[in-house]
Amino acid sequence: MDLNADLGEGFGTWRLGDDEALLAIVSSANVACGFHAGDPETMRRVCARAAERGVVVGAQVGYRDLHGFGRRRIDYDPAQLRDDLIYQMGALDAFCRVAGTRVRYVKPHGALYNTAMVDEVQARAVVESIVDYDRSLPVLCLPGSVLARVAIEAGLRVVPEGYADRAYRPDGTLVPRREPGAVLSDVDAVVTQAVRLATTGTVESICVHGDTPGAVEMAARVRDGLAAAGVTLVPFVEPA
Repeated sequence: MDLNADLGEGFGTWRLGDDEALLAIVSSANVACGFHAGDPETMRRVCARAAERGVVVGAQVGYRDLHGFGRRRIDYDPAQLRDDLIYQMGALDAFCRVAGTRVRYVKPHGALYNTAMVDEVQARAVVESIVDYDRSLPVLCLPGSVLARVAIEAGLRVVPEGYADRAYRPDGTLVPRREPGAVLSDVDAVVTQAVRLATTGTVESICVHGDTPGAVEMAARVRDGLAAAGVTLVPFVEPA
């Protein structure tokens, strides 16, 4: 089972989360590419540290929305969205190359993630960006989503993902962040959910958000809980 977290989400002098500590815990890092968060210095630093630790780097692509942290839906022209995503992949991949590694997968962020789960137009824009840039890159997303279906139809590898620290609806979709209880804060509940996801065989990767209070402790507890349940942590794709 893979354990991933969103990293590199600071901007300039503003830091969000403890990237260094989380890189000692996770097996895959979804690194912000500069559109919803992140900047060149942050991208270079996180890619270098990930390469040193053998953590797989994925492009965490999102809307062009620094002010809203990529959590506001934008009704893009599909071609513009496709090209914005290609731009982000290429930027992060450049810093990966400098660090001696490569971008190894793609994961949409925030509102783009949620929109592509249900909106075929934006899901196709995400898939087209990956096909155009590097069709060998897997896409990390919720199982059963529109994005998963469109990606499979295009011949991409889909890696089904579960969230340790997010509440789910009965249909398997995430409870929107604007609703009460959408983000789980009780560490024991988070660990229990992570173990359940890992042992049901429905996902290949589990996400713990790096921007929530106590994220490092929570991720460490999830890792330990998975180990206690006999789950071995390995990246879903080999490092470059």
